[in-house]
Amino acid sequence: MTQEQILQSSFTKTKKAYLLFDLGYTRSQVAELITNGNYGFAHNIWKKWNDQRTEQTVNITALPFEFSFNRSFGIELEIYGASRDRLIQEFRTAGLTLVSESYNHNTRNHWKVVSDASITGGEGNEIVSPVLYGIDGIEQIKKACIALNRAGAKINNSCGFHVHFGITDLTIDNIKNLAKTHIEMENSFDSIVPASRRLNNNTYCKSLTSIASSKTLAINKIEAATSIREFVSIFTTRYVKMNFQSYTRQGTVEFRQHSGTTTFSKIKNWVLICARLIEYTKQNGFTNNINYILNESLQDYFNDRTVDLAA
Repeated sequence: MTQEQILQSSFTKTKKAYLLFDLGYTRSQVAELITNGNYGFAHNIWKKWNDQRTEQTVNITALPFEFSFNRSFGIELEIYGASRDRLIQEFRTAGLTLVSESYNHNTRNHWKVVSDASITGGEGNEIVSPVLYGIDGIEQIKKACIALNRAGAKINNSCGFHVHFGITDLTIDNIKNLAKTHIEMENSFDSIVPASRRLNNNTYCKSLTSIASSKTLAINKIEAATSIREFVSIFTTRYVKMNFQSYTRQGTVEFRQHSGTTTFSKIKNWVLICARLIEYTKQNGFTNNINYILNESLQDYFNDRTVDLAA
């Protein structure tokens, strides 16, 4: 492709930068062409582009990985600033049933809105989906996001977005590899969320390594588990980035790290990233390379998100 074709394409900024680097453009040139002179963006993308070229040079390749998005999942969106009556009305308009309930952990066949004392701001609530599947589930989320935004739902630093996946098909080795992979790639996951949800900065989504005094000891604890029940017992709280205590009650793993949002694209991409992480570790075991898990569009999203949150 020519420079003009690249710049006029619908590609993400990251994709455009990669293609320009492939054509031999410098970081300064890419910064001027794509980001109005933001050299920091161009440099960060160049570094990732250069690292990928280096990996290809030494023939580092990912293991075979087939992804089919058919695992059951469900989401929880923490919000404030919208009345329950307005939320119920807008969900109905969007073609979804939303029921107002007191706080509970019961799985419903409809969307529900429950109270959440951890949320600051008036009218703090949690929107909880029924069990969802595949593309139909993604379409329900899109409708829910439209309804939330029409109802005036807001988010702040006290809000989170959680996603559960059914994992009763996983063996103890699958689950240990999932946990170890998340630990090894924690810095990557931290890079696409706000600083308030990185490392151990948030009471409600601590690092998995918090189960021990060091990363090595945490992994040793995980490795030592001989059953899923024993593995789950390692974690004395559900307030970690990847909550396995939900396995005992619901047969799920809960990803708790993402910041609150009502933006459909962020929710969809995070769901797919987490789903691919589960499937990759089930098929291939442990990895410490995020790019082995993501497809090209998710790699672009990951890179753009990293740059946007770098400050």
